[in-house]
Amino acid sequence: MMKKPVLGRGLAALIPSSRPADADRSGAHVQMVELSRLEASQKQPRKRFDDQGLAELAQSISESGILQPILVTRAGERFRILAGERRFRAAALAGLQRIPVLVKDGIEDRDELLIALTENLQRRDLTPLEEAEAFRQLRDDFGMTQEAVAEKVGKDRATVANTLRLLKLPQEIRTALEEGLLSAGHARALLALPSAADQEKVAREAIREGLSVRLTEARVAALMQDSPSAKKKRERAADPDTRDAERRLERALSTKVEIRRRKKGGEVRIVFFSEEQLIGLFERLVKEVG
Repeated sequence: MMKKPVLGRGLAALIPSSRPADADRSGAHVQMVELSRLEASQKQPRKRFDDQGLAELAQSISESGILQPILVTRAGERFRILAGERRFRAAALAGLQRIPVLVKDGIEDRDELLIALTENLQRRDLTPLEEAEAFRQLRDDFGMTQEAVAEKVGKDRATVANTLRLLKLPQEIRTALEEGLLSAGHARALLALPSAADQEKVAREAIREGLSVRLTEARVAALMQDSPSAKKKRERAADPDTRDAERRLERALSTKVEIRRRKKGGEVRIVFFSEEQLIGLFERLVKEVG
C-alpha cells in the first residue's frame, strides 16, 4: 500500500535542485545570510534541544560546513527560520558568522507550522508531547479537523487522536514523558484510568519498577477491575456462568472483557488501553478465526 505524501509534495517541493530554473519555479533561492539576521519561529513545535547533540553537530559543521541550507522566510529586514533551527543553533556554537539559507516567500502561518512540524516528524526529533501540542495548534488555531491534520502530516486519524489525548495527562506524567521516564505507550495505557490520582499512582509504579507497556496495561486493567464501579457491576451479574466465561476470556486475551446479556442476545465487550494492544488483540483474534 502506498504511503500518503507528507505535506503535499513534502519539503522536497521547497528545496530546489541544482538547476537554477527549478529554483525559480519553486519560488525559493539560496543565499548567504548573517546569523544575526535570523530568528527562530514561534511556531517551532520542538522545544527541547539536546546539548550534547548540538555540540556534536557544531563540531561537524566546523569541519565540513553546513551541507544543507536552512529554510527561511522573510520577516521585514530579517529572516524567520521555517526548518533547520538545530543547524542554526549549532552554527552559532561553531562560531560561524554567515550560513546558507533557502528563502521561501509567501508562507502563511499554517504552512509555517506545517513545514516545521513535518521536518521534525521526518527526522523523528519531536517528543510525543511536542507532537501532540503541534497537532493541537493545527486543530485549534487553524480550525483543522483531526482528519485534515492527519492528511497534512501523513498519519492516520487514529494516531492523531491518540497523540492529542496525551495532553489530557496530569503534569507529573507529562514531565516523566518529556524526560523519557515513560514512553508514549505507557502514557496511552494510563489514559484509560478515570482519575488523575490513579494515573499518577500507576505511573510512579511503572517508573519505580521499570514496567513494560504490556505490564503497565495489565496493572491498569487490574486497578479498573478493583474499582468500586467495577465491583458493583460484578455484584449485579446474577449469572455465575457468564462471569466465569468473562474470567476465562480475560485470561486468554490479557485484558478486560465484559459479556452483556440482553434478552436472548447481547454483546461481548473487549477493552484495550493502547493502539499497540489493539493491534495485538486484532492479530490474535484474526489468527484464531483464520
